[in-house]
Amino acid sequence: MTPHEPRKELGAAQVATIWRRGTNHVGGVRGLILNVTMYGSRSWLLRYQVAGKRRDFGLGSYPSVTLADAREAARAARAKLAQGIDPVEDARRARARLAAEIHASMTFGDAAKRYIASHEKGWKNAKHAQQWQRSLDMYAMSVLGKVPVRDVSLPMVLKVLEPIWASKTETATRLRGRIESIIDWAIARGFRTDSNPARWKGLLDKLLPAPGKVTKTTHFEALPYAQLPAFMEQLMAQEGRGAKALQFVIMTAARSGEVRGATWDEIDLEARMWTIPAERMKASKPHRVPLSDAAMALLQEMQALTLAAGRTTGKAYVFPSPNSRDPELGSPLSDMTLTAVLRRLKLAAVPHGFRSTFRDWCAEQTDYPNEVAEMALAHAVGNKVEAAYRRGDLFGKRQQLMQDWADYAHGHAAATQTVSLGSSNPVPTTTDQQKQLEGVPQ
Repeated sequence: MTPHEPRKELGAAQVATIWRRGTNHVGGVRGLILNVTMYGSRSWLLRYQVAGKRRDFGLGSYPSVTLADAREAARAARAKLAQGIDPVEDARRARARLAAEIHASMTFGDAAKRYIASHEKGWKNAKHAQQWQRSLDMYAMSVLGKVPVRDVSLPMVLKVLEPIWASKTETATRLRGRIESIIDWAIARGFRTDSNPARWKGLLDKLLPAPGKVTKTTHFEALPYAQLPAFMEQLMAQEGRGAKALQFVIMTAARSGEVRGATWDEIDLEARMWTIPAERMKASKPHRVPLSDAAMALLQEMQALTLAAGRTTGKAYVFPSPNSRDPELGSPLSDMTLTAVLRRLKLAAVPHGFRSTFRDWCAEQTDYPNEVAEMALAHAVGNKVEAAYRRGDLFGKRQQLMQDWADYAHGHAAATQTVSLGSSNPVPTTTDQQKQLEGVPQ
């Protein structure tokens, strides 16, 4: 066939049998081709020349685009060529217009949803996304929600923040950071070209007072350590799993959420150790907690209740909610359960405050080195250089510290002795000396 000889016009049934790799002319419209790739996929192309250069204009995949549809699209493209319009360039301009329209229609509210969706899997707390959305809905969306993210301005951001900056400073500070993150995301995605009107340094710090100067930091209410033994006596007389969990919070100096989320596979009763996995720790690092005699007795009590409930899997919660509907695992206590115990006992403190009680006791009643007490609280110790060289977690020293703490909390004051500063090993307490006399391994 010569280059100028008309090509045979194939029918739909004939086109369906084409599997030869490469370009296959089907006739009907000059330059209409069914292209078959090395992987067997088939698509339509219109091949033409502009200024002596060959161009291929995609018309869609086959069989999603039928032969009839491909010929109709090819004729439309040929009509544009007759008017001096390049179909490839025309399609590129159309895509650019569509992208511009999408970018123009991206509101702050839409950007917020997409930001949260793209980041929530990386947030260790499942409630984090809800907190983000709730704060934005409550304070920001009425002003910013329907505004194109490219048009969010400094006066708009100030309209959101100024009403709550003095009265709800902590909330306002978090909200500002969230707005800044969302707009930064929009800039990175190309939905905005202007600078971020929610940034603090060099912008809002010139217009709003520093948070620390507006409100004083409110620390968690804590029970003075001198009152702890009397309180423990009251607490141990309380019924319910909330009271048991609160005892464990005190004995381990752990955070409430860490205790409420504890499962039996984290507990090693033989080794007298509770290992909290990294994903449940604030610092995202696993934390080993030594278990005192009192903590062990409490766990043995909870283990009996767990077995009595027919829960044998290690994934079962140590302190399950009595309202759990999961017969195998149970469900964790709510964050208000432990607070409710304190309210019943008319104590003006919060569960987290017992960590401060523990730390004050360490500092004022013992000579345990600072780093031992800090590691008991799972706090970072020293600077980055020191942390790089310290590979251990002082677990052995913390074992004695937690036993002394438990003895003190339960009113066994004689068992709480101090240790010499700089000593590599704690001075044996009364409890240790008794064990040595009785031949009990330590």
